[in-house]
Parts: sequence; structure tokens; C-alpha cells
Amino acid sequence: MRSIINWFEIPVTDIERATRFYETVFATTLIREEMENMQMAVFPYEDGQASGGLTLFEHYKPSADGVVIYLDAPRLDAMLERVKKAGGQLIFGPETLPKNIGRIALIIDSEGNRIGLHEEP
Repeated sequence: MRSIINWFEIPVTDIERATRFYETVFATTLIREEMENMQMAVFPYEDGQASGGLTLFEHYKPSADGVVIYLDAPRLDAMLERVKKAGGQLIFGPETLPKNIGRIALIIDSEGNRIGLHEEP
């Protein structure tokens, strides 16, 4: 097993708004995909890497409760500024972690999901 993470899906109610939010915060372009009864915007990845995306699906509901995923945030302070500009909210941090393992912050995205951001040291 290379990584415990294989794939993740962040529930959304407005795929366009959520895509704009994450593209702004991460300064990237998400890859649009559609499957039967599901629309997705996938984070860029290379073959063999774990990834995930935003998912509009009738059985998914955005939530600020429950599981928290931490996304890679190489320039955390700059990303947090973009979170605010993109309509998100900072709820915690940035906080320096012990043992030189980086810094974290928790945000609420445009859809109401609680998402963690982690910056390597």
C-alpha cells in the first residue's frame, strides 16, 4: 500500500460555484467529468497518485460535521487569503504542529464543507 488515501469526494450542491472556489484557492484547473447521475470536477493528478474531486450527486450532502480531509497547501498563508476572496471561511489556524510536521488550518468551503489544509515544513 503506497498511501491510505485512494480517492476522495467532496460533496457539492453547486458544481460551478464549488469548482470556481477550489480553482481559485488552489490556483489550478480542475478536470470536469460526468457519469450517470453524477457531475465531478477532479483535482489534477499524475498516474499512480491518489486524488479526488468535487461531486454533485443526489446521495451526497455537504457538511461541516464528520470526516475531515486535509489537502496539500504548499503556501498556506496565500491559500487562506484566496479562501476568503473565494467566499470561504477560516475556522481554525493557521496552527504550527509539533515535531516539525508543518502547519494546518481548517476552512469552510463555498458549499459548507469543513476542509483541512496542511503545509509541509
